[in-house]
Amino acid sequence: MTDDVSAPSTPPTPAATPSAPVVAPVSAAPATPKATTASPRRGGAVWWVLTLAVFALAGGLWYDGQRRDARARAAAADSAERLRALETRLESLRRDARSHAQRLQQADATNRVLRDELLGIGQRSSILEDQVAKLADANRQGAQALRLDEAELLLTAAEQRLALSADLDGARRAYALAAGVLDGVDAPGLLNLRQTLAQERADLDAVKTDPARAASSALDAFVAALPEPTDESLRAAPVAADAPWWERMFSKLVTVSPADPTLAVRGEERSAGFLALQMETTLARAAIERRDETAYRAALRRADGWIVRLWPDTPARRERQATLKRLSDMPLRLSLPTQGSTLAQLRDQRAER
Repeated sequence: MTDDVSAPSTPPTPAATPSAPVVAPVSAAPATPKATTASPRRGGAVWWVLTLAVFALAGGLWYDGQRRDARARAAAADSAERLRALETRLESLRRDARSHAQRLQQADATNRVLRDELLGIGQRSSILEDQVAKLADANRQGAQALRLDEAELLLTAAEQRLALSADLDGARRAYALAAGVLDGVDAPGLLNLRQTLAQERADLDAVKTDPARAASSALDAFVAALPEPTDESLRAAPVAADAPWWERMFSKLVTVSPADPTLAVRGEERSAGFLALQMETTLARAAIERRDETAYRAALRRADGWIVRLWPDTPARRERQATLKRLSDMPLRLSLPTQGSTLAQLRDQRAER
């Protein structure tokens, strides 16, 4: 580019004209301005070249920086993608490990169940072998029928004792006798019946006391702890000896009593209310003997109303009401899920025959 710009700056040679000797003095004068004009033009071209070189260098540096940034972003994105893939793989491995652990636990539980079932099958098979060996004796059929009748009678007696009077000891003795009778019967179909009877006896042995007797004892203790309502219970607490003088003086002149309109204040009302409270507790005892939970709870609710009328709102009264609430929540009947299941199963088996 430098050669192209400097080439036209060479001045034409004056000797090429035919009249050089004549006009030499005249033409020598304008040659000096042409030489001075070419020097600034050459300097401007150099600056243009330098400017273009600077822009080219800056463009190259910018392009190189953009390429490095692009490569850095691509490397970061690739690293992030690899990290996400590793995390996904790690989570998948964790899920697989948890799944394998659960499968091992399930397999262990299944093995225990199968082992228990295998032991039970072995025991049942030995019992069945003994029963099958005894089936050849046909003379035992009548004795077995009599024993089954006896077992049914004992089971019926046990269930009636529980249903009518909650006689736990009598029911336990009847169940024990029925178990002894069934053990003496050589019938292969009574194995499940014996297991049901054993479960029913275990549930009955878990019951310690009759719920009705426990409720009756708790009600008797509550009635025995009831104080007779007197006028002293309506009076305010006495003034302490270290109280101010004006409080001690006015305590002798002014009587403080509860302002509750539901509270019985007169002596005859309080005596009648206390008799009514005792009558309600007597009705509750009668309901316990009948095992009538509806009448029992209704009598206790009425007794709670009389307590509100006889005593002011104090911690002692609230404690009595809480005791009545606990008494009301107590059951009066036995609740055995397996009660009567042995008798029903025995009757079903005898009906199928």
